Amino acid sequence: MLTFKTSEEVLTFLRLKSKHIGLVPTMGALHRGHTSLVNKACNENDYVVVSIYLNPTQFNHASDLENYPLDLERDKKLLKPLSDQIIFYTPEHKEIYPKKIQRNAYDFGTISTHMEGFYRPGHFDGVATVVEALFKKIKPQKAYFGEKDFQQLQIIKVLNIQKKLNVNVIGCPIVREKDGLAMSSRNKLLSPNERKAAPIIYSTLKDLSQKDIKTDVSQMRQFFKEKVEQHLLKVEYFFVAPVCNLIPVSKLDSNIKYRFFVAVFAGKTRLIDTVELVRI
Repeated sequence: MLTFKTSEEVLTFLRLKSKHIGLVPTMGALHRGHTSLVNKACNENDYVVVSIYLNPTQFNHASDLENYPLDLERDKKLLKPLSDQIIFYTPEHKEIYPKKIQRNAYDFGTISTHMEGFYRPGHFDGVATVVEALFKKIKPQKAYFGEKDFQQLQIIKVLNIQKKLNVNVIGCPIVREKDGLAMSSRNKLLSPNERKAAPIIYSTLKDLSQKDIKTDVSQMRQFFKEKVEQHLLKVEYFFVAPVCNLIPVSKLDSNIKYRFFVAVFAGKTRLIDTVELVRI
């Protein structure tokens, strides 16, 4: 597997190949959710650039950045058996932020206002800054992102259009553990008891999706909170929002497609999940 620290090295190699390029941007601490993206990318491209860059401008708290479970050697071992099409790209800060480490300011409209946009101010500007840099430096034809960060995925699609980056942004289904917990690099930070409790998030969302109270969001929120907070967890938010604009609603319209969006603390570890609301 080829490993490069600069986009110049990546592009020099790829120019010699003149091949179709896919990009999987990550912050490392890879898991099966990431490898599912990489496998899909390998099936659809001649070469796949897997970037690992721990981006400081998308963290709201310094402690989260410091505690992020980054392990490049482990990530390399995880990727190596997948394909000889993979290029391991590990840029340093000066590669992504040549002047100074500072996020750009963007206007993504309503899709960045609520949920993660409200609870993590500046987060999406940090994400967009690094994604814009990666798209411009690597110039992929396709880029792959998981739907667990559904709001982020929609923002990247808007970024792609606004900046005319000409990348096919592809969303991929959430990969879950056998007990339903959405795979995340943060799961490694859970204590044994927190890890045991965490699957209640997804199981409650599934139960809720099939119940008859799916008209009043306040009733759904109360149901979710009561179930989840019996298990060492603390709900930060619960929203139902249309896929089209991501503006949370209090009542549901039968003709609109919705998703649940939740954030839950297990001790100090913040877990997010999203599930499509099934209409009966």
